Amino acid sequence: MNRVVLIGRLTAKPELRYTGSNLPYTRFSVAVNRNFTNAQGQREADFINIVVWRKQAENVCNFLNKGSLVAIEGRIQTGSYDAQDGSKRYTTEVVADSVQFLESKGQREASTSNSGNTMSPYDYQTPSTPSPQTNFTNNVSVEDDPFADFGDTVSIDDNFLD
Repeated sequence: MNRVVLIGRLTAKPELRYTGSNLPYTRFSVAVNRNFTNAQGQREADFINIVVWRKQAENVCNFLNKGSLVAIEGRIQTGSYDAQDGSKRYTTEVVADSVQFLESKGQREASTSNSGNTMSPYDYQTPSTPSPQTNFTNNVSVEDDPFADFGDTVSIDDNFLD
């Protein structure tokens, strides 16, 4: 089984690109905090390369910026190529099946304006575990949910979004 789940912040604004057959994609990296601190008491981060395809790539480029908090689910893909100097280079990246936006634009702007300074990727904190009555993607309580009394579940086929 090859599955990866990451929560982190974008290190740069993603740029939309197209393949020769006009298929949209984007590549970016995500800073993911480690669960421990180093000998100096500082939290370190890993920088993970991500690739996203099709409509999801368009959404990522349209709605996310440097520092946006995201959850990514996908698979690890490795590859290699010959560099200009003739050496063999190896690559590892996560091919995202799903990118969830974990904070609104307003939340992101409020967190950067309240800090008064530029945050490094090491300063980013992953969100705490939500309570059972919280919707994880937008932190809306059940009391604020207009569909809480709807009673039925709604299922949307992923093909509908493409």
